[in-house]
Amino acid sequence: MADRAEYARKGIARGRSVVVLQYADGILFVAENPSRALHKVSEIYDRIAFAAVGKYNEFENLRIGGVRYADLRGYTYDRDDVTARGLANVYAQTLGTIFSSAAEKPYEVELIVAEVGDGPEDDQIYRLPHDGSIVDEHGSVAVGGNADQISSYLDQRHREGLTLAEGLKLAVESLARDNNGGERSLTAEQLEVAVLDRTRPQQRKFKRVLGSQLARLLESEGTPADSAAEGESPAEESTDTEE
Repeated sequence: MADRAEYARKGIARGRSVVVLQYADGILFVAENPSRALHKVSEIYDRIAFAAVGKYNEFENLRIGGVRYADLRGYTYDRDDVTARGLANVYAQTLGTIFSSAAEKPYEVELIVAEVGDGPEDDQIYRLPHDGSIVDEHGSVAVGGNADQISSYLDQRHREGLTLAEGLKLAVESLARDNNGGERSLTAEQLEVAVLDRTRPQQRKFKRVLGSQLARLLESEGTPADSAAEGESPAEESTDTEE
């Protein structure tokens, strides 16, 4: 079992990191991902999103299974019965079964399931390692790559009430740090950014931050006046994803 765990951890560490953190209006997802087609962050249901690192084909299968679970439960019962905790339990059972099975290799994936609530105190973020355990996270969390170093950086600097621009700045700064303590430069083309925005009037709270909006946020990050201005218009250029 120790060998299987080490195998999975090494596979996950080879991937680029994903950062998830709470900001004033919801939950922000930032991944280092130059691909425009192979997403690490996706919508699952109305208020629920999914982020993953590791082998793409393995976490994509889990994502599809999560969408089917959510759709079926929402249709059979009620949309409010679809929760991040319920989805995390389903993923935990699946990953735990695969990890303990001698008939197949463990999945080289680490997942994050997040649900935005009516207020910051109602937000839920769950991290699911390769062995199927569930970790209830608060504030910020990083997975993949040098996740320990990134998490330490986030823990020291994350605070409640961050604007979207401030949260994005913090996430990018943490992702740009390498194992030797130096910093790289990450551009908008190298990032995949999405949010669960509790202020959206639509039932679906997930949206991607793309194109000129992302470029403006990166350019104006950290300036209070610009952050406030950007906070007024994040829904204008974002897009829903059809999963």
